[in-house]
Amino acid sequence: MSTAPLLLATSFTEPFHQPFVVRALLVAVIAGALCGLLSVYITLRGMSYLGHGLSHSIFGGAAVSAAVGVNFVVGAGVWGLATGLAIGRVTKRRIIGSDAAIGVITTASFALGLVLKSLIRSVNRSIDATLFGSILGVSRGDVLLVLAVAVSTGAFVVLSYRPLLFLTFDPDVAEVSGVRTGWLDAGLMLTMSLAVLATMQVLGVTLIAATLVTPSVISRLLTNSFAPMLAISTAIGAIGGGVGMYLSYFWDTPSGPTIVLVESALFLVVFLLGGARGRRRLKGFAADHHAPVVPGVGVAA
Repeated sequence: MSTAPLLLATSFTEPFHQPFVVRALLVAVIAGALCGLLSVYITLRGMSYLGHGLSHSIFGGAAVSAAVGVNFVVGAGVWGLATGLAIGRVTKRRIIGSDAAIGVITTASFALGLVLKSLIRSVNRSIDATLFGSILGVSRGDVLLVLAVAVSTGAFVVLSYRPLLFLTFDPDVAEVSGVRTGWLDAGLMLTMSLAVLATMQVLGVTLIAATLVTPSVISRLLTNSFAPMLAISTAIGAIGGGVGMYLSYFWDTPSGPTIVLVESALFLVVFLLGGARGRRRLKGFAADHHAPVVPGVGVAA
């Protein structure tokens, strides 16, 4: 009796016999789902650059936290939230666009982080994993952090579903209609900051933006409806995270870039198979100042 099938099966299940890889897979799936869920709100509001900006900003906060000896999660989290609120404040004045506000504020924070990294040895050691990602080094505490952020984000989206939908597609009318847009924006910004903070260990600063955009773009190719779009984007993020982490183990490649490449491959497949209808759905999806009108989606969706 040949032992080849048994050896092949053992090889495929090998990662699941190593606790550190299991933790990494778990974090990658949860982080991917979390980014996929938030991806819809970021892209529909024409703020695709926000994920990129927040990750760079939080890197600066992480460097400052390391320099002054403050807990990373607390220091970087507060810094990211403050940055997000500052972007929102500047954007609301409508003197400059959101993309310009994000570029000015977050690149300054990133530059500060790089300067501190080069000047202070303790900072250099502390934030290397933040810059490049180190998913195989995640602890049980990291798993719990990502899980807690994912659960709280899901609760926020469910409890604020209708106001968030209104705010996403028509913020001006939402404000006139009595929706507390300021509080809702602050809550969404806090959620995004926590999500970026929790997933930095998985992807590193430079790759978070891709996971906050690609899942929603894929789901937009597949559906016109908002609720299914949330579900599909979340599922794609989870699949991309899990498959990317699994493949990175066998290919001996960095987990973050592999996850991004898996999601990019999914986009390419869906884009090519979706035909003209899917491409029409995608047209105008990432408009700079206005969320696209999604056929069949209303406030009651």
